[in-house]
Amino acid sequence: MAAFYDARGNTYFVATPEEIGGFTELPQTAPEAARTRGRWARSAIERICGRLNVSEGLEAGGAKRYRSDGLLVGPFPDEHAFALLIVNTDGTLAERSGNGLTIFSQYLVDTGRANRSEAFFLRVYHDGPDSPFVEARIEAGEREGHQGFWIDMGVPTFGLSAVGAAPEHVGVSEFDGRIVARVFDLEKIEAAWACSQFVNVGNPHCVTFLKSPDLLPSMEQLGSGKWLPRLTAIANSTGSDGMRGAGRPCKNGINLQWACVIGPDSIDARVFERGEGPTLSSGSSATAVASAARKLGLLDAKTVNVKMPGGVAPVRFDERNGSLERVMLFGEARQANPNPPV
Repeated sequence: MAAFYDARGNTYFVATPEEIGGFTELPQTAPEAARTRGRWARSAIERICGRLNVSEGLEAGGAKRYRSDGLLVGPFPDEHAFALLIVNTDGTLAERSGNGLTIFSQYLVDTGRANRSEAFFLRVYHDGPDSPFVEARIEAGEREGHQGFWIDMGVPTFGLSAVGAAPEHVGVSEFDGRIVARVFDLEKIEAAWACSQFVNVGNPHCVTFLKSPDLLPSMEQLGSGKWLPRLTAIANSTGSDGMRGAGRPCKNGINLQWACVIGPDSIDARVFERGEGPTLSSGSSATAVASAARKLGLLDAKTVNVKMPGGVAPVRFDERNGSLERVMLFGEARQANPNPPV
């Protein structure tokens, strides 16, 4: 039976390839499963994640359609790492999820497949246009008395080309004297959403900076009938099995964040995920937000705490000889009840 895990309010079911292969035709290698996701991903989401009823959906702000934010499938056989797929609830595959990797790491430890005392690698396969997988080194760690994992998120890249944004849908703007991007379709929704930084941390993000935390959108606003369809059209890929994106600015879709720096090492943020919608927290989004703020010189702390409605995500910047060597995300996860009592 699929296990259900929670990481800072971000939830995933974890299912083995054997379990999914019991009810649909799933290839037993991760690259082939990724290549053929159109044959099995939708049925796996419907059967394992399960749709929420109307009252549950309303409690979640009207936008959440399933009992989880996605499905982690693995481990697949791989001689170099623990291989997995991250399936969004619209049936598409994600290249990376910080909270998803945290959950899968905890699952591997809970099931005895991995040992907390030894570092290990996760390899996320997907069907994107670039490299067929994204790899991350996982180290067990402890922060403020909480046991978790440090996830190596690599070195971020920035700009239109890093996320595959089409220049005709993007202009130039300014935030606190820094040159940033203006995403026309975002600005049409709210005039204040005119200062964005594109960043890739293994998956694409558009971080929109705001001058005051009072301007950050609420979860209810992000899931409202006024904003949800328009944000989904921006965030989702044109190949989504659910509501298809419009390809503006990115044909392959993009994760959206709104952020405000609230201290020398703190940022308040909100998240709208590609293929999912409003999300209480996201590890890759936290990494993107902290990296974008650091790129623009809005803060220079070695560890940045990104505050989201689901919890705080610490993001650490490791340097060597003055150059960024890697960005590390700390996360913790626990097995939970997918149907908590009301």
